[in-house]
Amino acid sequence: MIENLRILIQQMTWRDVFDLLLVWVIVYRVLLLSKRSGAVQILSGLGILAIAFLLSIQTELVTFHWVLEKFFSNLFLIVVILFQGEIRRFLALLGSNPLMFKDVARETSQNIEELAKGVIQLAQKGYGALIVIEKEMALDYFIEEGTVIDAAITAKILTSIFHPSSPLHDGAVLIRDGRIYSAGNFLPLSKNPILDKNLGTRHRAAIGLTEESDAVVIVVSEENRSVGLVQGGKLTANLDQATLRECLYNLSGLKVKFQGAEA
Repeated sequence: MIENLRILIQQMTWRDVFDLLLVWVIVYRVLLLSKRSGAVQILSGLGILAIAFLLSIQTELVTFHWVLEKFFSNLFLIVVILFQGEIRRFLALLGSNPLMFKDVARETSQNIEELAKGVIQLAQKGYGALIVIEKEMALDYFIEEGTVIDAAITAKILTSIFHPSSPLHDGAVLIRDGRIYSAGNFLPLSKNPILDKNLGTRHRAAIGLTEESDAVVIVVSEENRSVGLVQGGKLTANLDQATLRECLYNLSGLKVKFQGAEA
């Protein structure tokens, strides 16, 4: 096998390398766009149907096999319908950025700076807030979705969303793929009986979501104007801006330490 692989590599030309690289980039970007949506669950369902199709041949289940055969004969059309959202996002990304590359570190850094700035402003103004940062696990099945916004992360948008007069201020903001995806979301409350009785609904909701997922939640208390960060069901309370920024950078994989806080 190793010898065959060596021969294959020797026979490869620059066109073959470019061909493989192009396919890899396209497949990678498609998976990246779909991994936080329902696409993964849909692909799993199609995989189960494919296994059932093979079993129907082996077990000679004629009617069941006929139904699945009709289904897979129209698979291309079904895939286009099921993944129309992902296909639309992929084509939009391709049109705006043909190489599909971006400075991830710079974009992440800008988002963290705006997020930390906005959170501290919310605390200073005494606005209560819940900000959910989605990671690898899709949160569609854990939260009751509010209003889709799809906006860049800025301190001004965050303070306007959580202003007491805003119709969305009672729910949580969901940050997905480096953008404010939606606001006014409702989170599951923690059922942990040993939680501090003094914790309010926001803190219990933040803990409840992180007990069931890998999400990170920032909580701003309107009562004592404090900032907390929740991960894995554990609350880190009373964070200043410098500590919050450091935590967010570390969670993003950008290991940076800061001296002192900014106003």
